[in-house]
Amino acid sequence: MENMLGRARAFAEPLIADETLDTGENTLAHADAVATIVAAMGGSEAMQAASYLVYSCQHLNRPQEVIAKVFGDNFAALAVETTKLVHVQKQARSATAGVHAADGNSAQTENVRKMLLAFSRDLRVVMLRLASRLQTLRYAAATKEPVAENVARESLQVFAPLANRLGIWQVKWEIEDLSFRFLEPETYKLIARLLDEKRVEREGYVEQLRLQLEQELKGEGIQAKVQGRPKNIYSIVKKMRGKSLDFAQVFDILALRVVVADIKDCYAALAWVHSHFQPLDEEFDDYIARPKPNGYQSLHTVVRKSADGKPGKPIEIQIRTEEMHDHAEHGVAAHWAYKEAGHKGYAGVWASGEYDAKIAVLRQLLAWERDLSGGQQGQGLFEDRIYVLTPDAAIVELPQGATAVDFAYTVHTSLGHRCRGARIDGVMVQLNTPLQNGQTVEIIAAKEGGPSRDWLNAELGYLASHRARAKVRAWFNAQVTHETIAKGREAVEKLLQREGKTSTRLEDLASQLGFKSADHLFEVVGKDEFSLRNIEMLVRPPEPAPGPDEGVQLKKPRASDKASKGGVLVVGVSSLMTQLAKCCRPVPPDAIGGFVTRGHGVSVHRRDCSNFRTMSGHNPERVIDVEWGRPKAEEGALYAVDVAVEAADRQGLLRDISDVFAREKMNVIGVQTQSVKGTAWMTFTVEISDAARLTQVLKIVSSVNGVRSSRRR
Repeated sequence: MENMLGRARAFAEPLIADETLDTGENTLAHADAVATIVAAMGGSEAMQAASYLVYSCQHLNRPQEVIAKVFGDNFAALAVETTKLVHVQKQARSATAGVHAADGNSAQTENVRKMLLAFSRDLRVVMLRLASRLQTLRYAAATKEPVAENVARESLQVFAPLANRLGIWQVKWEIEDLSFRFLEPETYKLIARLLDEKRVEREGYVEQLRLQLEQELKGEGIQAKVQGRPKNIYSIVKKMRGKSLDFAQVFDILALRVVVADIKDCYAALAWVHSHFQPLDEEFDDYIARPKPNGYQSLHTVVRKSADGKPGKPIEIQIRTEEMHDHAEHGVAAHWAYKEAGHKGYAGVWASGEYDAKIAVLRQLLAWERDLSGGQQGQGLFEDRIYVLTPDAAIVELPQGATAVDFAYTVHTSLGHRCRGARIDGVMVQLNTPLQNGQTVEIIAAKEGGPSRDWLNAELGYLASHRARAKVRAWFNAQVTHETIAKGREAVEKLLQREGKTSTRLEDLASQLGFKSADHLFEVVGKDEFSLRNIEMLVRPPEPAPGPDEGVQLKKPRASDKASKGGVLVVGVSSLMTQLAKCCRPVPPDAIGGFVTRGHGVSVHRRDCSNFRTMSGHNPERVIDVEWGRPKAEEGALYAVDVAVEAADRQGLLRDISDVFAREKMNVIGVQTQSVKGTAWMTFTVEISDAARLTQVLKIVSSVNGVRSSRRR
């Protein structure tokens, strides 16, 4: 996009021009400074533009959508990802404030993990975060404002090692010095003063050496740029403390850098230096033949220049090519692998393409994480985690000891189920091979299928992740449930065929029986927790008995015919229709009363029925006396009653209660269940011949494990 930087600043200005960061710095001024630092680090104009978009995010209702519309999805993702990371780091620092060191380390661990995963999604986030942190420290130094200790410590312990791993030396040194300035102000001031006292003398001597070296190398046909190398205060302190040196010994070391055209000239310049000065053999390092893990290359030597027969001051000399120098100053930013510039490679590896370069940078991030692990007094910061790469070069976080199967389930549950093989760094391996930090893992998957039961065998070592193991178990449980439902469906459909009710809608049938869905019904039938007799009674009601609930007309009894074929006798009326009230469902020998309805004969209620008492109070003239007849034993009438059960919900509860009714030969013709927060409420509609018998059965139901109460409604 043309003039991207100007457009991004114009977009952000009205949003952030009057805003202030937590440090007190104006947000727009901070974004301006970050863009300048990114440019100095070698970032493109597009990267500089991103600096403004990041700080705009929190002032937009839908930042991803708005930024994508104006600048595209790429910038929107970068801005939102960076903003998320800023919030994570802020929360982590809040968590460490005022807590013990051990707790602080745990919060820092989480902070670094989040940083690592954010960087893996978009490597440009690294540059933006480093530039922003450097500006925060610069602002505090310029305004002489104190920096919170946890910010300074995080800068020194997390951000500076990150810049070091990525080879961005200029940023590393400045973050180190500024952080140290706020953490140990007295020591910093002392060394700065001592450096300043010797500065004029030292700079004069260095300039004399610089000119001599440049001219004499030119005379040897070696075109070289020789420059003095500034002292990094924090590195001086580390050297003093690490080697137990005093100030004078450290300050007296002079430093020069020689930049030449090619590697051949590097070694030619080294030969000339060693022939004209006295080299200290133990101080020589060849980082060209053996680059540092982060890709740094240079020849390092320490020599002395003798004068009047006395050994002179030690002189540190670094010799490198222009390209090595570019890398040493700007590191990963000098060839921002997969987004910004060609295929210059990284970490001593020549990158054949965008993917290889990105992998090289990601491995440096993993190395940064390992650096931090080693720095916690032997307690690995990430000893319980590893980080591996997908074929698309995204980082995946896994528990220590994880395998390719764990990796597959972390990427996607479906990929885990279908996993059949794996390649690690391009080599086929067994699925239970433990993965190592930084490896690239590729899964070979079937088009469909499920996991192996062997994966759940801990001794075989296929799974280290609890989440992956849970997903495998869930798959097998789902298969068992599927088979149970199929078995239950088959049983129900056979019953409906037998009864000639194949047109019955299964969902309606389940609803009538009190189940949420047909599958719920099939599942309990398949588990033998619900009797098919209940379904049979619903689709095939019992033959109507000559009883009052069937609306039988009863004549006034004669003395010789006091008992009719069961049901209710209506006293003093020659012929009336009767029906048992559904509100209280009376059963012999309940005390009963009749109420003459309009158009439906006599409704028979229990005497203690609240509805009957209310109606009697309003219309006493319509109440008539009724009593139970005495049916013959072989023609005993059955009456439907509702039984309410409250119990602690558990698996098999419905089956156990249904078994009681079945053993006691009580037919269940309807069930409704509801479970809320571990308590089950059940209503069973059962057929009985007398209430006394029901009382006995309810005592047995009350003794079922988990049942709190059982009563007739």
